[in-house]
Amino acid sequence: MAGLKELRTRIGSIKSTQKITSAMKMVAAARLRRAQDVLDKSKQYSDDIRVITGRLYKEMRKEEQENNLTYVFPRMLLEPENPQNYQIVVFSSDRGLCGSYNAYVLRESLRRVKELKNSGKNVKVLSIGRKVGEGLKRRIPDLEVKIISGVAAKGADFTELQQICENILQAYTNKEFDVCEVVYTHFESAINREVKLQRFIPYQLDLNDPSFDNVVDGAFFDYDAPKQKLLVDVLLMFMTSVFFQDLLNAQASEHGARMTSMDNATRNASDMIAKLTLKYNRLRQTAITTELIEIISGAEAL
Repeated sequence: MAGLKELRTRIGSIKSTQKITSAMKMVAAARLRRAQDVLDKSKQYSDDIRVITGRLYKEMRKEEQENNLTYVFPRMLLEPENPQNYQIVVFSSDRGLCGSYNAYVLRESLRRVKELKNSGKNVKVLSIGRKVGEGLKRRIPDLEVKIISGVAAKGADFTELQQICENILQAYTNKEFDVCEVVYTHFESAINREVKLQRFIPYQLDLNDPSFDNVVDGAFFDYDAPKQKLLVDVLLMFMTSVFFQDLLNAQASEHGARMTSMDNATRNASDMIAKLTLKYNRLRQTAITTELIEIISGAEAL
């Protein structure tokens, strides 16, 4: 049974830990607010560039059918025949202490990698964030995993992600893989998030989307430059924006998970301190009572 000194030490240690978890919770909350702000501000741009890309693509497909034209579309929009080589891009974190955030991303990544390997596909993984990449290496030793750590360490940076995205697109152009998929955590709220698997390259545009219609309320969109050149230029911007949105969702989800985790840890520390303090006071009271009994007994004996 722990004595008074041991209990005092444990209470002091837990109080120190509680201060750390409380500080980490406040830092995560501040970073979450910034990440949400950037996510909200960038969403409109991402939606607009998606509509422009889809409208161009749909109009060109329509012209091919109606005017007997033939366009050369970018490979990033064309479904490959019998794809064999897959590139999986995983967004995770470099640090722990964020609850089950990395565990869920790792589970979905493992599921997809095993599914592809069982189908006879070749799989490579690019882990943006150290935790899931290391987890994949431990569980599948023969899997080729490249880890990029330190991304968005001081907040999401579009230029930083643009370079990574361009490297992926260049690898696709060089036919290093046939299909690229992204595993990331879609942010809903600080306590609600969902791990998603998304086809990134070739990107699938739904031509039935009404927002892609070229005629809106009687007005139509016209283009000065050739549509084929415009599509190539806009498509690169669109793919980068999609990649950046995935990062922003992952970042906001990580900060939300860490804030929730540290809040739970702080509460648990408070409960432990209350229980240990009660136990300490009972032991102290027992010791005092025992001493009083011994003093009284000694006085009566005299």
